[in-house]
Amino acid sequence: MRAIAVHRDAVIIVDGNRIVHVGPERDARVRVTEDFDARGATAIPGFVDSHTHLPWDGTRESEFNRRLQGESYEQIAASGGGIAATVRATRAAGEDRLVENVLERTRRMALHGTTTAEAKSGYGLNVEDELKQLRAIRRASERAPVRLVSTCLAAHEFPPEHRDASYVDEVVERILPAVAREKLARFCDAFVERNVFTRAEGERVLRAGAALGMIPRLHADEFSDTDGATLASDLSAASADHLMCVSPRGIAALARSNTVANLLPATSFFLMSSHYAPARALIDAGAIVSLSTDCNPGSSMTESMSTVLQLATLQMKMTVEESLTAATLNGTCSLGLAGETGSIEAGKLADIVLVDAPNYLHLVYHFGVNLVRDVMRDGRWVVRDQRPV
Repeated sequence: MRAIAVHRDAVIIVDGNRIVHVGPERDARVRVTEDFDARGATAIPGFVDSHTHLPWDGTRESEFNRRLQGESYEQIAASGGGIAATVRATRAAGEDRLVENVLERTRRMALHGTTTAEAKSGYGLNVEDELKQLRAIRRASERAPVRLVSTCLAAHEFPPEHRDASYVDEVVERILPAVAREKLARFCDAFVERNVFTRAEGERVLRAGAALGMIPRLHADEFSDTDGATLASDLSAASADHLMCVSPRGIAALARSNTVANLLPATSFFLMSSHYAPARALIDAGAIVSLSTDCNPGSSMTESMSTVLQLATLQMKMTVEESLTAATLNGTCSLGLAGETGSIEAGKLADIVLVDAPNYLHLVYHFGVNLVRDVMRDGRWVVRDQRPV
């Protein structure tokens, strides 16, 4: 993760939507018909935000203020807030409104350098509203500046109308088959956590999704050690996400597997927790580590991957090089896109960010500002001079 190739005084040549040359201009064997002067910027791969909850309605700033006054995330959820509050707002919103919400958030993501993002449902918690969220993601992806990959997170929380195990039956027998029929999701996710879904319930959901062609992902060991990391490893899940409370056994399981440990430091920061995922232990054990925003209205209200890099480096003791790799190439590993994007090299899609800085270290060194100047996705500019195209 520290082995970053740095090209100085180099050119990147793009043909159509693919990179065809990276390196000294004298070595290029491609005729160039149009030249773009990067004006001393540093080119990095587009950020890959592999854990977001984009298609929601409503905001929860009042809950944020309650947390500032001492209430915990779990206390707020127990009083009817938390995920349940967003479920009410999202169920009340029409599909068109959710489409516009996703587009607004992806535009902001692009301004901060993201070119690929995963997007989850999970604020519907019934057949109709889970499908509505996933359809909104699919429709928004046709116009969004960010490439979107969909995940069904019907097992995000129990719905208010029946907070019991019968909802797991509904997810397995009705929601997931309906999602599969419309081919609305590449992945299936579950929130295995104290007071939410048990390990056995999460496993049942993910195995049902896999039987329908959806690759497992897992919210694992966020607030307590539920042995979620080992479950993700046992299921060959694409990712185990959060991991603030992962055990040594879970770290070892991830290190032995190809399941990506997807860390979300902005969530710890936003929840005012001093407890971050053990990034150093995971990396040193040999786990594949990625970084994401967890963009959502309750526990991480941000679209900025640059902020995530800063938190990963300053709070989780990752190096800048490790953080950059985690925010780009390793994120594509969990999305099944590592052969297409996540690095600047010949043959890959032209997903390129120009940072207004002399080198990549400024991504962390110069904190609190957005250094992203220009963003190209699929060989097309989507941001120029910090403005959407």
